Amino acid sequence: MLKLENICKTYNIGTVNESTLFTNFNLEVKKGEFISVIGSNGSGKTSMLNMICGSIPIDSGRIMVQGQDITRMKEHQRSKFIGRVFQDPAKGTCPSMNILQNMAMADNKGKPFNLTGGINKKRISFYQEQLSRLGLGLEDKLYVKVGALSGGQRQAMALLMSTMTPLDFLILDEHTAALDPKTSEIIMELTDEIVREKQLTTLMVTHNLRHAVTYGNRMIMMHQGGIVLDYEGDKKKNTNVEDVMGIFNSISVECGN
Repeated sequence: MLKLENICKTYNIGTVNESTLFTNFNLEVKKGEFISVIGSNGSGKTSMLNMICGSIPIDSGRIMVQGQDITRMKEHQRSKFIGRVFQDPAKGTCPSMNILQNMAMADNKGKPFNLTGGINKKRISFYQEQLSRLGLGLEDKLYVKVGALSGGQRQAMALLMSTMTPLDFLILDEHTAALDPKTSEIIMELTDEIVREKQLTTLMVTHNLRHAVTYGNRMIMMHQGGIVLDYEGDKKKNTNVEDVMGIFNSISVECGN
């Protein structure tokens, strides 16, 4: 479904800070997979997501989606079939708009802008129904500005909004990292519920090893622009945090840390 083929990427070309991150990097993601992506800082996790979403260009190689080459496709064009939730809860919602306006904006993603009202009143009950599943009481606060909500409430909304329209991929970029432990668990449970219900092909970058082991049906570990671990099926099910931590530590020793 998604293929990264022979991807090469060098940052700051021609400067003293020139750094090659990816050299002939390859990854294939099958339809319906929920992949946890782990790795140390600088391993290439977020850069990989940015390349898939079109936030940064690649130097060479191809990005294929369902057989179509999207390598040169603009970021806003890819957003029609890729949903993304960022680490910062503020990036997935508009703080100056109220909850109802945010929901309507997400509901209209990819649709043409005409001279009509931004909010379809017939959809309000649907928005309330969707918000109620969060268990945060937001369905009764439709006219509250999103900027007044807590980080966890905004992240829950961002997750809901990113999956309101049909998607080929859901990209989760450390989407629980800025939350407290309790809220982080709530968001992960909600994530798992939505991914299963909508059968979304999902890539989740996380530093939380327990989340990486617990959720999804495949797990990869990245290091210096490459994949050093790729577990799926029973192998992933039988892996625990201690196993993954051991691999992390061995890599750290090899790097002289």
